[in-house]
Amino acid sequence: MQLKNQIAIVTGGGNGIGRALARRFAAEGAQVIVADLERESAAGLAGEIGAIAVRADVSREEDVARLVRDAEARFGRIDLFCSNAGVGVKGGVEAADELWQRSWEVNLMAHVYAARAVVPGMLARGGGYLLQTVSAAGLLTQLGSAPYAVTKHAALAFAEWLAITYGDRGLKVSALCPQGVRTNMLRRAEFGGGSFIRETALAPEQVADAVVQGLAAERFLILPHPEVAEFFARKATDYERWLRGMRRLQANMQPLEPEA
Repeated sequence: MQLKNQIAIVTGGGNGIGRALARRFAAEGAQVIVADLERESAAGLAGEIGAIAVRADVSREEDVARLVRDAEARFGRIDLFCSNAGVGVKGGVEAADELWQRSWEVNLMAHVYAARAVVPGMLARGGGYLLQTVSAAGLLTQLGSAPYAVTKHAALAFAEWLAITYGDRGLKVSALCPQGVRTNMLRRAEFGGGSFIRETALAPEQVADAVVQGLAAERFLILPHPEVAEFFARKATDYERWLRGMRRLQANMQPLEPEA
């Protein structure tokens, strides 16, 4: 996909990866709708890049449906829907039910709600593109956060299903799977993990560069950290060895602490 003259929605677009994506899409010539729970952040960015700001809680299907309906009414179509909003929480099996539920709603069901709303119109027009921010945790795991690891695995599975089910009808799907990215989520250490994540963390703008390249090539997996492909291959070829290695990493890691 070339982004010039495309109509693109970016959820979680007011901050972090979403902000960088919205800015880069606009620079490439797309008309961008920036959707975020924090409307002020979305509006500030929209004013800078000539986009439209919409407040939307992607964990609520009615908000996602309204977002799509209003965009289609205004522009006649949606070419690219970027399901980027996500949440991270620390904890394992002891994590509170409400944290599991919130992770489920934002990290997975928001993708489902978006697909329900936008895919029928895309198929009727003969094509469209879904870009879903998954995280390397969906391919590998997330040390320190069972809710994050589990829901990101589910998000990847859903992206795969969409690509398989609708790929021959013109629907393109990409799963964006970075490791650490220098966002508020990483700075606040919301999803636990080890401090090594920060050592290789990329700027959101670097992730946006990788996304533009991935969309142009229409690749399913977009990996801003190329080493993730190697880690994923090791996991696939020798699962037991990979599990042992992850246990060693967990035993020796320094906890990821919030930045001052």
